[in-house]
Amino acid sequence: MNPYRGCESGCPYCYARPTHETLGFSSGLDFETKIVAKPDAPVLLRRELAAPRWRAEPIVMSGVTDCYQPLERRLKITRGCLEVLAEFRQPVSLITKNRMIVRDRDLLAALAEHRAVSVALSLTTLDPKLTAVMEPRTSRPVDRLRAISELADAGIPVSVMLAPIIPGLNDHEIPRLLEAAAEAGAGSATWAMLRLPHQVKTIFLDWLRIHFPDRAGRVEALIREMHGGRLYRARFGDRMRGHGPRAAQIAGTFKVFAARYGLNRPLPAPSSSAFRRPGDAAQMNLFDAA
Repeated sequence: MNPYRGCESGCPYCYARPTHETLGFSSGLDFETKIVAKPDAPVLLRRELAAPRWRAEPIVMSGVTDCYQPLERRLKITRGCLEVLAEFRQPVSLITKNRMIVRDRDLLAALAEHRAVSVALSLTTLDPKLTAVMEPRTSRPVDRLRAISELADAGIPVSVMLAPIIPGLNDHEIPRLLEAAAEAGAGSATWAMLRLPHQVKTIFLDWLRIHFPDRAGRVEALIREMHGGRLYRARFGDRMRGHGPRAAQIAGTFKVFAARYGLNRPLPAPSSSAFRRPGDAAQMNLFDAA
């Protein structure tokens, strides 16, 4: 579920950029500046959850945008959707790079009481200077770690996503990222290699040459090494992990340090066992009163 299309975060590597072309916009600057908001999302969500055909299938927010990008501070569409989800006790998983999610910990905690929620914070580096150029309109690393801590303290299951791992740029940080996430209170960790589908290849390489001219060639060579000479292979197993010596080294490093810091077990999937339609509950209360 995507309350928005496009994303102000400005990450040059974002695999979702090409989805903006289905709206008639570009994968480049348009993706960051021409944001499509869905103000009716909470109303439409309520209608869908109330329908008898709905079977409380888990929902993910969000697949092709950040549901807590800066625009959410003003429009509060994500919060409106969470209010509906909490009312129905609908299982949901949220993914974000932004500390703003802490604003909604009251609703997330209500869902957590019914084991109906999990949160994943994306953490790519502990270097604020790298964050400033790689994820320019997202929360600083220290603020993401603080968000993990505050969510965990509120009883909300929270994991950390090391994504994307970019060989030659941030892969050396894996041990420190996992240690910091564990200290903050994360309960699990996952990772994904850089993905460069379609036009994202050009956007990312242009960004790399501008900001890291001294190592751009090396980073590109490492990416190609993991994809058989290409910048990207769409096959499901390869696109998230890559293959070859460097990919194996990254996977092995993550495995060792995730285990060391107790982050090698997945969080329980959000449960649908407490799902309810508020209208149905009201009808049952009438029978109880009789």
